[in-house]
Amino acid sequence: MTKALNFAIKDTDRIIEMAWEDRTPFDAIKLQFGISEQQVIELMRREMKPSSFRMWRQRVQGRATKHSKTALTSTLRFKCSMQKQISGNKISKR
Repeated sequence: MTKALNFAIKDTDRIIEMAWEDRTPFDAIKLQFGISEQQVIELMRREMKPSSFRMWRQRVQGRATKHSKTALTSTLRFKCSMQKQISGNKISKR
């Protein structure tokens, strides 16, 4: 069993938001918050309703875009010029 993760409510909400997005890889969450894919899964299981967690898990499992090593289009992804201004990320986008 891994240790319990304690984040500020704002950080927890952002991690859940990033995990819910189909095109945000787990590596980006790890870079920004320092938690592994397994820890993200545990956080999602703890914070979401069981039915929502099952739906998310089914959708994410095996999805190439959630794993940077298998994502072919990650470097070609379009980024809006306004993204940096409206982003709540700790690490600014370049």
